[in-house]
Amino acid sequence: MSTSNNNNNDNNNSFDSSKAVFSISMAESGSSLAGEQERLVPIANVGRIMKQILPPNAKVSKEAKETMQECVSEFIGFVTGEASEKCRKERRKTVNGDDVCWAMATLGFDDYAPPLRRYLERYREIEVDRVNQNKAGNSGEFDDNLLYTQNKPQRDSG
Repeated sequence: MSTSNNNNNDNNNSFDSSKAVFSISMAESGSSLAGEQERLVPIANVGRIMKQILPPNAKVSKEAKETMQECVSEFIGFVTGEASEKCRKERRKTVNGDDVCWAMATLGFDDYAPPLRRYLERYREIEVDRVNQNKAGNSGEFDDNLLYTQNKPQRDSG
């Protein structure tokens, strides 16, 4: 029985390492370009999430936060890239929550897709409720959003 990597070339669930080459080469070169920071999840958010999982007296090193920051940023890009490719093939411009759920399942994250789907369904229910509450509450004399946009300072275009 052969264990050649060529057998995996047709597998849609295989990791495309070319998508990660840019960020790996940036990390190896020690570059700190502004664009590199823009593609990363804010490290404060990463640290906060990590601390929520740990016991109260545990500490997280800067190295651990930066490593996790790189991992979650790559993961988001990986899943989003797959969802985006689906949209491109379907000639759509907007990636939606269903596309992300599909990408998670397609990429082999089968354990995460159903809870993500339930979250998406609940999110949509809450949004419908919120919109309905706003409609009912604003059926009176004025709309808070309209008031805000009318009083919002205008930017100079020049």
